[in-house]
Amino acid sequence: MTNSTTLTALERRLWDAADQMRANSKLKSHEYSTPVLGLVFLSYADHRFQAKANEIGLHADPDDFMAEGVLYVPEKARYSHLLKLPEGANIGAAINEAMNAIEAQNPDLAGALPKIYNRLDNSLLAGMLKSFTFSDISAGLQGDVFGRVFEYFLGEFAKREGQLGGEFYTPQSLVKLMVEIMEPFHGKIYDPACGSGGMFVHSARFVEEHQRSAADDLSVYGQEKTSETARLARMNLAIHGLSGDIKQGNTFYEDLHTSPGKFDFAMANPPFNVKGVDKERIANDKRLPYGLPSTDNANYLWLQYIASSLNSKGRAGVVMANSASDARGSEQLIRQRMIEDGVVDVMVATSSNLFYTVTLPATLWFMDKAKKGTPREDTVLFIDARNTYQQVTRAIRELRDDQVELLANIVNLYRGEQTENRHGTAEKMAELFPDGQYRDVAGLCKVATRAEIAAQGYSLNPGRYVGVEARAADDFDFGVRLSELNEELETLTAEAHELEERIGENVRALLEDVSN
Repeated sequence: MTNSTTLTALERRLWDAADQMRANSKLKSHEYSTPVLGLVFLSYADHRFQAKANEIGLHADPDDFMAEGVLYVPEKARYSHLLKLPEGANIGAAINEAMNAIEAQNPDLAGALPKIYNRLDNSLLAGMLKSFTFSDISAGLQGDVFGRVFEYFLGEFAKREGQLGGEFYTPQSLVKLMVEIMEPFHGKIYDPACGSGGMFVHSARFVEEHQRSAADDLSVYGQEKTSETARLARMNLAIHGLSGDIKQGNTFYEDLHTSPGKFDFAMANPPFNVKGVDKERIANDKRLPYGLPSTDNANYLWLQYIASSLNSKGRAGVVMANSASDARGSEQLIRQRMIEDGVVDVMVATSSNLFYTVTLPATLWFMDKAKKGTPREDTVLFIDARNTYQQVTRAIRELRDDQVELLANIVNLYRGEQTENRHGTAEKMAELFPDGQYRDVAGLCKVATRAEIAAQGYSLNPGRYVGVEARAADDFDFGVRLSELNEELETLTAEAHELEERIGENVRALLEDVSN
C-alpha cells in the first residue's frame, strides 16, 4: 500500500472518529470543528515535541525546542499524561488546562487554542483521545502527515459548513497553483483575508520542496476579520512549525500591518462581491492608488489592497469572481489604470466546482511589479484552464499535481524561467512547446499586448484572447454537455437543501432560546 493510499485511509478513519463527536455530543453541527481541530493540534504538537526530545533531551531548555521550530509542550499538556488520567477524572478540564499550559509556554499562541472541552462528556473525550493518538496509528507514513491531516479536516469541515466554510478554507489544489506561479522562495508574505492560513502553509511547503528552509526564508503576515478563524490560522501555522503575525481586524477599515509597499509577496482568496462597505470611511485610504469604485462591490478594493501592498519587486496572486474581469463603469477605469501601470501579469480562468461552497468558476489574477523594464512590461499572459480539472465527486473538482505543474510551467516559459518536471509534465510540455520556448496555443494560452487589451475594452477575461482549440466540426458530444448541465443542476439543488437545513437548525435554536 502506498504512502498516499495509507494516508487517505488514515484521514477517513480519523474523520469517522470525529463524526462520532458530532453524533454523540450536544454540539451543533457547525460547532464541533473547533474541539476536533484542537485535539488534532494537541496530538501533533506533542508528537513533534517528543520526536525532538529524543534528539536534544526531554529536559532541554524550552527555547531550544522553539529554536528548532517545535512547540514546547509542558508535562501536563503531553498526550501521554492525558491518556493516563485516572478513571473518574475530569478529562474536559484537563484538556482545557493542557491548552492553557501550551499557550503560557508559547506566547504566539496566546488565546488561540480552544478551551470548551468541559462541555463534552468524559466517555466521549476518552474515546477521541485514543482515536487521535497519531504516534500509534501513523506507522510507516512519511513526511508532514499530521499537517496534511489537519488540512484534510479543514477541507471536510468547509464542505459541511457551506458558505461559512468558504470563509476559512481555499481548496488545496487552487492554492498550490497560486503558489507555484508566484514562487515565494523568500521574503515577507501578506494575506489580508487569510482565513485558516492555508496559503501560508503551501508557500512554506513550496520552499521546503525546493530544498530550502521555510522557517529561515519566509515571514508571514495575515489579517482576518473573524476572531475564531484568526485563531484557527495561528493553530494551522503552529502545527506546521511556522511562526507568523496574524492579526484580527476588518481589512476594509483597518490596515493592521501598514501594508503599502511592504511585502515581497501577497496572496488572498477574499470574499466575492461584498456589498455595504462604508465608502466615506475609506475615501482617503492609501491602499487604493487606482481609485475608489463607485459601485457597491468590494472586488476592486481587494485587488488594490493586494497590489498596493507589494514592494517594487513584489508578486501577488488573488482569487477573484469572474465578473471582475469584465466589470464596467468605475471598476473598468480602475482596471485600465492597473493595466496601464503594468502591474497585471497573468490571468488564469479556472473550472467551475473547484470550491466547496460555490459552483461558479473563478479567475486567478497574478501581479508582478518586477516585470517593469523587462520584455513582459507591455504584455499580459492569458490562460484558459476551464477544462483543466479532475472530477472528484459529481459536485467537486480539483487540479491534479501534474495539471498544476503544467499550468505553472506555461508561466515559467512566458517569464523565461526554467520549467519543472517533478510531476511528469515534460512530455506534454514538449508536445505543446516543441522548441522549449513559449508560444500561443489556441484554446489554452495567449500573450496579449496592452494595445490588444485596450481594443477589448480593457477586459481581462482569458476567453476573449485565447480562442478555442481546433476541433472537428462534429466533435460536440451532446450527451457530455447534457451531463454537465445536469450535474450543475444537482449541485444547486443540493446547496438549496443544505441551506434549508441550516435555516431550520437556526430556527429551532431560536425557539429553544425563547422557550428557555
